[in-house]
Amino acid sequence: MKKFLNDPVNFVDEMLEGIYGAHKELTYVADDKRCMVTAKPKAGKVGIATGGGSGHLPLFLGYVGDGMLDGAAVGGVFQSPSAEQMYQVTKQIDQGAGVLYIYGNYSGDIINFDMAAELADLDGIQVKQVVGNDDVASSVVGEEHKRRGVAGIFFVYKAAGAAASEGLSLDEVTRIADKARSRTRTMGVALSSCVVPEIGHATFSIGEDEMEIGMGIHGEPGISRKKLAPADKVIDEMMERIFAETDYKQGDNVAVLVNGLGGTPMEELYILFRRVAQLLDQRGVKAKHVWVGEFATSMEMAGASVSVLHLDEELDRLVAAPANTPFFKHFAS
Repeated sequence: MKKFLNDPVNFVDEMLEGIYGAHKELTYVADDKRCMVTAKPKAGKVGIATGGGSGHLPLFLGYVGDGMLDGAAVGGVFQSPSAEQMYQVTKQIDQGAGVLYIYGNYSGDIINFDMAAELADLDGIQVKQVVGNDDVASSVVGEEHKRRGVAGIFFVYKAAGAAASEGLSLDEVTRIADKARSRTRTMGVALSSCVVPEIGHATFSIGEDEMEIGMGIHGEPGISRKKLAPADKVIDEMMERIFAETDYKQGDNVAVLVNGLGGTPMEELYILFRRVAQLLDQRGVKAKHVWVGEFATSMEMAGASVSVLHLDEELDRLVAAPANTPFFKHFAS
């Protein structure tokens, strides 16, 4: 294991110390660095919170800021935050309009977010929840409730955050978040494993000439392992699954996220987007909003995912709204 760290036990907390030192607009509550909140909450606005395991930056922590999230709780690498941590974040970001939880479909997160919501309810804080489940590889059509939440949750953060910034009610922000969730599909591919610092070795093995289509961001099994293919063929296989689930019509608009998992050069991500754009163009579908980079990683795993949000007029406006967080900045066009 080659990593820039000190004691692996302190990996997450030292990372957090670095983030707080670099970004003064962020702070934490309950004397717990893993309970991140924005330092300047906006009075009267619906609060939006997320959370999950560390090891996925910029996911979770990186989207706390103007136009997106108000707080996030994180656990150890690939470990859920506790219910108490989420509760502390919830209390801090509630500005009288209620709080929306947005998080991925993982059992530990679901249990702890549910418990946090119950604790908040005892304090008179109204909490609603939207659970991301965009990974089409992790379950079949008709059983979408079993699907994992992966990089496509970015679009849910973006739409809900913009709606909350407009001053919409908790019910409306929740409706918009759920619509973005339901219209987002993601497929991923992994080329290598990653190393959890406290474990010190690769979490799984994959051949030098192999790839795994549909692998999860914690190394969960995908749908097929095969020999590494040219980039266009990889995208063709991934996009076939996404196209099969969405009734795109000529003239439709989409938002596209090509996401690196931590160990893939930007050059390769743009080669992947090139093919995504070609396939959309063949169907007369316009990639109106495009982001290419690292948005939801898995430590140093080599690989990528493609998320597509099928836009309507409302989502188009909200996705285009400005946002300013330590890891994501988007300016109004």
